[in-house]
Amino acid sequence: MAQAMPFIAAGASIAQGISSKRAADNAAAAAAQAGEFNATIIERDIGLLERQKQLVNANFLTQMVRAASAFTGVQGSVKAGFGYGGIDISEGTAMTVLRQNAREFEYENKVAETNNAVSMMQIADAQEEARLNAQLSRMEGGASAAALRAQGTSSLIGGIAGGARTAIEYKMFG
Repeated sequence: MAQAMPFIAAGASIAQGISSKRAADNAAAAAAQAGEFNATIIERDIGLLERQKQLVNANFLTQMVRAASAFTGVQGSVKAGFGYGGIDISEGTAMTVLRQNAREFEYENKVAETNNAVSMMQIADAQEEARLNAQLSRMEGGASAAALRAQGTSSLIGGIAGGARTAIEYKMFG
């Protein structure tokens, strides 16, 4: 039995190294999988942001149509009001009011266009941030996996070295 102990010790050391390597490889695969899973969740946000962009644009277009309709109604009311009073709408105060309304309408449209453009830039920025976060998640998962594989390889080498050291100490190979 005493002669078997060095063989058992050497074998146990090598087996421990192999077991550690296998465990590290499994942990590495799990780390890579977790990084990919997180990236997939982050990329889902990109699709949601695209849908948000479409809704914001649709709302903008609806507002523009409603504003044009309201403007037409206001201009018609101004014309009718001055016309009812017997005032010539082609000049003077009536024309000044119509022109002022047109300038105000144009200004409000420009503000709405600018606000829409800012919203589109913010959404595009959020989409790019999500893309970068997904890429970072994949990189972090890959880096963790590589570190775990290296740790496993180190354990395997340590186990083999320990087994060899035991074999040398007990002169198992001659």
